[in-house]
Amino acid sequence: MNLETILGTVVANAVKTLYGLETEPNQIQLQKTKKEFEGDLTVVIFPFVKAARKSPEQTGQEIGEYLLQNNPVVSKYNVIKGFLNLSISKSYWLETLNLIHSTPAFGTKTATDDAELMMIEYSSPNTNKPLHLGHIRNNLLGHSIAEIQKANGWKVIKTNIVNDRGIHICKSMLAWKLFGNGETPDSSGLKGDHLVGKYYVIFDKHYKAEIKELIEKGMSEEEAKKSAPLILEAQKMLLAWENNDPEVRQLWETMNGWVYAGFDKTYTQMGVSFDKIYYESETYLEGKDKVEEGLANGVFYRREDGSVWADLTGDGLDEKLLLRADGTSVYMTQDIGTAKLRYDDYPINKMVYVVGNEQNYHFQVLSILLDKLGFEWGKSLVHFSYGMVELPEGKMKSREGTVVDADDLMSEMIETARETSQELGKLDNCTPEEIETIVRMVGLGSLKYFILKVDPRKNMTFNPKESIDFNGNTGPFIQYTHARIKSVLRKASEQGLEFGSINNTQLEISEKESYLVQSLTEFPAVVKQAGDEFSPALIANYIYDLVKEYNQFYHDFTILKEENAALKQFRLILSESIASVIKTGMGLLGIDVPERM
Repeated sequence: MNLETILGTVVANAVKTLYGLETEPNQIQLQKTKKEFEGDLTVVIFPFVKAARKSPEQTGQEIGEYLLQNNPVVSKYNVIKGFLNLSISKSYWLETLNLIHSTPAFGTKTATDDAELMMIEYSSPNTNKPLHLGHIRNNLLGHSIAEIQKANGWKVIKTNIVNDRGIHICKSMLAWKLFGNGETPDSSGLKGDHLVGKYYVIFDKHYKAEIKELIEKGMSEEEAKKSAPLILEAQKMLLAWENNDPEVRQLWETMNGWVYAGFDKTYTQMGVSFDKIYYESETYLEGKDKVEEGLANGVFYRREDGSVWADLTGDGLDEKLLLRADGTSVYMTQDIGTAKLRYDDYPINKMVYVVGNEQNYHFQVLSILLDKLGFEWGKSLVHFSYGMVELPEGKMKSREGTVVDADDLMSEMIETARETSQELGKLDNCTPEEIETIVRMVGLGSLKYFILKVDPRKNMTFNPKESIDFNGNTGPFIQYTHARIKSVLRKASEQGLEFGSINNTQLEISEKESYLVQSLTEFPAVVKQAGDEFSPALIANYIYDLVKEYNQFYHDFTILKEENAALKQFRLILSESIASVIKTGMGLLGIDVPERM
């Protein structure tokens, strides 16, 4: 039974005994005591004042005295207006630390055989360009949410839907065919996704030149965009693809193959993976079949021009196109097809889509359509809607070649970590192999932490220079603290010290030490809240607060030089437990922590 449950029960007993007021333990308002006041937990007294027929201060005094007499967990109390601040006994914190220290993977759960299954879709790249900074935020959020849900006892399937068809794909293909001279990843030395992305930019450059020429000949801009020879040729290529033209299909498979090989390297470097990958080239036909089925069942209707629509006005929305008059599909159709294939493959209980907030309306519609088509999880699907990520200099545009490439950014972060670590002397006693491991951990850790510590629903600006800092709310600050603790523990082991459990639970410990144990006890609740709210930021900022408090403790107290053997043992156990929670918490963010620095 956790502390909040214990105190909730005894406070409920107190108000029943003192005032005859029936209250459920979970209705008692408990909060962490503010730092300017003495105490660990605070009970809000105002709900009991009417029954007590006394002032808030008197009511708080009576309840405090009852707790002091009837529960050994409470060692003293004070009342500030309508708030009862409770100090928890040192023995309780010591016994609790023993329990935390002896619990493997404290704060997390393991999925049971009958656990429900959550599918999480993230990444969703296009095969006409490499992954960029926006994809990094998407992938890091998706991977972290998956890890957090696993830690909350869900079975999790991580999935990716690759946009491998459409006019944008044909633009890269056509540009390569016209201007590529047979260039390949091997002949150019470029990663395949970078090579294909290069031709997407080349297409746009030539397309704009054609538009400009047509406008100079007297066309309107809108007419020029539709009439430019390149766009007409790309549309012709798309039609050939849909008609299974062998030459176009062969080129498509070759260039997509280059892209997938490139993506795999990027995903590996980023530390993300998938259990199942779906491809829109395989799902869009399934979607068309499902729409035709909905049409036959009266869920959708066909207009005079042959197009198929869903009437969602009864759901407070508008009418939604599902099949064009020529029978071709739209994105919604493809998402319905993908959902069908996934539902066939897995017994999904909850579906989570990690997609930017510009698609909010799309997923509102998709949820209703899937429900109407009979998917049990349709109504309860989660669109994890996150904000855009920009650089200090502003937005990025793929077709203009102004995006921040994911591979380049990760390489830059690793090299910056190397320079910063060397300047600060963090790598002085490391072997060359250790240096490579550490700079990769710090470089990628700083990138991941900087992105994940921000409320995911907000737009954010990523500043590479700010992210690699060994002070402040950064990944390197947390990583260095973990390495510092592990260094203390290694020295303790070398001295033959054993710190399996605390034997003396009557030991006098400081307020700072009590506070650190209390902070550790909050970790399971933070993991649960992060799962409920789909927010890695809650874990990131909890770990930062824990690390900040530990560093103050490390600065103010001795550990290995402490003369009281029992106190030394306690501080080693406290340090080891904090290191363990740091490693677990950062692991939920997809971030590794070094053993030494």
